[in-house]
Amino acid sequence: MNILLANPRGFCAGVDRAIEIVDRVLELYGAPVYVRHEVVHNRFVVDGLKRRGAVFVEEVDEVPDGATLIFSAHGVAQEVRRAAEGRNLRVFDATCPLVTKVHLEVARHCKNGVEVILIGHAGHPEVEGTMGQCLSDGGTMHLVESVADVAALRIKDPSRVAYVTQTTLSVDDTRGIIDALREHFPEIQGPKKSDICYATQNRQDAVRDLAARCDLLLVVGSANSSNSNRLRELAEKQGCTAYLIDGPEDIRQDWLTALPRVGLTAGASAPEVLVEQVIAQLQAWGVAGVEEQEGIREQVVFPLPRELGARATS
Repeated sequence: MNILLANPRGFCAGVDRAIEIVDRVLELYGAPVYVRHEVVHNRFVVDGLKRRGAVFVEEVDEVPDGATLIFSAHGVAQEVRRAAEGRNLRVFDATCPLVTKVHLEVARHCKNGVEVILIGHAGHPEVEGTMGQCLSDGGTMHLVESVADVAALRIKDPSRVAYVTQTTLSVDDTRGIIDALREHFPEIQGPKKSDICYATQNRQDAVRDLAARCDLLLVVGSANSSNSNRLRELAEKQGCTAYLIDGPEDIRQDWLTALPRVGLTAGASAPEVLVEQVIAQLQAWGVAGVEEQEGIREQVVFPLPRELGARATS
């Protein structure tokens, strides 16, 4: 029995940038540094930053006057930015540039009087931030989570409507909702290129291939990670048993009693060290070796905010 290892897996460029922003700010300004919401959805990463002096809060009014505040990779609503500006805070923005791209699309549509439909999951911080890009222009936004939600939409002028999507959704599920929107609103405007990010697409493609070759798929990622949950769901839809695990401590040895072909991947917010720990645990239980997919070599790098300096090149 070997492990079939997904490629690509783990950190995307947006997550890598967000974590480095917190690291740099801690180095430059010292602890405590306040971060609005978990900078990325991974327990291991968040706990490590807490030990270094990051304080995670949910609202700007929890941050003391004059302190340093970082917005998480998921982005924030305009009213949150205004609240921070009025508090004499030193602010850094770790919003993923691909989320910022969606924010700019929403703002442009709202400024032009176009109603915007966001495809996403209610309650997710990225969705809350994106929904909050329209309010300052008096625009109207709608959230849909499923094909069934589309039929209930009430649009003032079907010739002036557009859609955007959360960046970490299932490509397959989103395609069905977009098809339903186009059926109901033939003149609907959409992004020139899918809003679902390259890393989400690449990791889902890798899992689609692994699920066809494995009996069991382990996805390293935290329960509140949207993209990690989509990887688990995708494998299950293909008939592969799949579990979401934070690390090796979550694996049950009885999952391996039937000597399954084991696939292993990691969500975009899970560090490689956790994948290595999972492999070590599986090998301690008798897994012979590791076979890695050829996959895609990702080379996307996002720059840091100018005031934090250039990134080191490897």
